[in-house]
Amino acid sequence: MATVLIPLPHRDYDPSEVAVPWRVLTQARHRVVFATPDGGMAMADPIMLSGEGLDLWGWIPGLRKIPLIGLLLRANHDARRDHAALVTDAAFGAPLRWDALHAGAFDGLLLPGGHCARGMRSYLESKLLKNLVAEFFAADKPVAAICHGVLLAARSQRSDGRSVLYGRRTTGLTWALEKSAWSLTRITRFWDPDYYRTYRETSDQPAGYMSVQQEVSRVLADPADFLDVPKGAPQYGRKASGLVRDSDADDTPAFIVRDGHYLSARWPGDVHRFAREFAAMLPA
Repeated sequence: MATVLIPLPHRDYDPSEVAVPWRVLTQARHRVVFATPDGGMAMADPIMLSGEGLDLWGWIPGLRKIPLIGLLLRANHDARRDHAALVTDAAFGAPLRWDALHAGAFDGLLLPGGHCARGMRSYLESKLLKNLVAEFFAADKPVAAICHGVLLAARSQRSDGRSVLYGRRTTGLTWALEKSAWSLTRITRFWDPDYYRTYRETSDQPAGYMSVQQEVSRVLADPADFLDVPKGAPQYGRKASGLVRDSDADDTPAFIVRDGHYLSARWPGDVHRFAREFAAMLPA
């Protein structure tokens, strides 16, 4: 049985990217430990659980309870079921503190994502977590990162000052996926048009410069080391559309990249395959 650490922000983590791996890992008889900035229980992004607030009428009390676009963008049924079970888990309710963590206490590290800037920036910008990620890579222990979790890995530096992802292949939230969700919700959630962008470009930066894909690509040995679904791949349409998610029974929409003890994925639609692959990478 391996012990896996999942660090979380105070709030706004993606529920699919935490709850599904927790279930898959625990079903594989691995132990999952959580950590937050101060040891308090974390809260998921509520919009990704309910779907409320992603429609044109989402700012109107009462009507916001009738999601339409939100039903497509929120966590799916399986992920919401897993999250309801997660919040009753004793380990989830009693997380460690970020400042009490060291890589030697764990067999693996999983970095989930979430895009909402209000909660995620403290996680993505934490010096404590960046140093911790670097420890795991230096020890060559299994590390899995999905969506914005890849951005935290990319910002973590080796002793030579390069990113821990320098010289590795990775995927992460692609600009195509990030832009499509943002383009839709900047219209339907017009009162908060940047909900789907954790970081926005300044006036002198080109479109997408602060996207996950472009920031991660800038720290790689070669920008081509950031991988997306290759054209002509089997089930390309299902993998690239951003409309179809994988499940316990169907891996075909998922796309993941493994490079040694490092595993990465793009978005919640990859999470079932991502979790199963990571479970298999851990010591028995």
